[in-house]
This record gives sequence, structure tokens and C-alpha cells, in this order.
Amino acid sequence: MAKPKTALGAVIFVSKSSNQKTGTIPVTYSPRATCPPSCPQYRTSCYAEGYYTSLTWGRVERDGIAWGQLCDKVAKLPAGTLWRHNVAGDLPGEGEKIDSKALAALVLANKGKRGFTYSHKKSRQAIKAIKAANMAGFTINLSADDVGEADRLADMQAGPVVSIVPIDTPEKSYTPDGRAVVICPAQTRDDVTCKTCGLCSRVTRETIIGFRAHGTRAKLADEKARRVIPIMRAA
Repeated sequence: MAKPKTALGAVIFVSKSSNQKTGTIPVTYSPRATCPPSCPQYRTSCYAEGYYTSLTWGRVERDGIAWGQLCDKVAKLPAGTLWRHNVAGDLPGEGEKIDSKALAALVLANKGKRGFTYSHKKSRQAIKAIKAANMAGFTINLSADDVGEADRLADMQAGPVVSIVPIDTPEKSYTPDGRAVVICPAQTRDDVTCKTCGLCSRVTRETIIGFRAHGTRAKLADEKARRVIPIMRAA
């Protein structure tokens, strides 16, 4: 019998990821419909459209579980568990909108855990929901596509910020407004994963985490990340 669907579609929950970058932590995948079309990477240069990630992403609607089931699984994770929501996909709600009630249910389920994710949704309604989730202990990183946008998102004070940066960006640099940018440690060291790092889960973090353009469509993402030139180099 087919699984009952909801307005949110379905979500794939992996209790122990085999991804080399995340390490063996629980991860999820949400439907493509949750991604906002305003994202410059939408359907073009998104790393999640790469072969292996896309294979799992393409099974979400067919093999995923309902949102309530996801919340139940998260609630049952051991206290202190680090887990990542959305290797692919965005927060619940179609396109630019966030389903605030669904997000609130996930935030409640995450109580006592160290859940984190990223979002390209930047409408006023979305920013308000993201800020509330961050204040309640579920870390949502606002995703920028260049360091200039990273400054604008940081000014909103809705939560920590990450940004795509050009492939040749040094490990430490600065945004045009002087904010520190540190490249994701999993991109610079072979012995670091999300599981051993946890930097993206720190809701009070002021440092912007830079993700060098990566994946099979890295060239396109790199070109978009260079819209703000130059990146301010560390002294």
C-alpha cells in the first residue's frame, strides 16, 4: 500500500549517512518542490543535482516518510545527537514559503538534539520563521551565494550565515564588510566531517562558513560566487 502523502510531500530519513563529508550522522532529503526558485543555483548549478545525491533526492516522493513520522524519528534520537536536515531540499513549504507549523513541529522534536540545516528562503515570512527556529534551538543557516549577500543576510540577525565562495578562496578571508569567512573544514582536511566538526550547528556563531563551489556543476557555482570581486584576503 502506498504511503499517505501530505501537502509537504515526503521526506527521506537516513539514520546513518554513508556520505564522506557528513560522516555517520542522521540526515534527511526533502522534495525538490521545497527549493525556492529565487535561488541562483536552482536547477542549474546546485551540487545536489550531482549524480549520487540526485539519485537519492529523486526517490523522496516515492520512498520517503510523512512529516509527522520524521518528527517522531527526530524526537527519538538520543540526547545531544548531531543531525543534518536536508542534504538536498529546503525547509517545509513550497517554493519561497515556509510552513511555520511544520517547522515548529520539527523544532520541538529537535529539543535536546543538535539539528542543523541551511535555507535559501529569504522572504519576510521565511526570515521570521527561521529566526524563531534559531532562537528555539534548531540551527538554520541562511545560505548566501556570494560574500556580498552574506553581509546582507548577517545584517538581518536571523541566524548564522554560510556562503558559496570561489574555488580558489583561501581558508580564511573576509567579506566586503569585514566579516570573517572560514572555509568548511571538511573541504580543507581529509580527517574532518560534519560529525567531527559541528561548526554549522552553532547557532550563536558569528563567523561565516564558506563552501568552495563543489560538485559536478562546480564551474557554474564558481562563476556565480565571483559576482562580488574581490573577496577580501586575510592579512
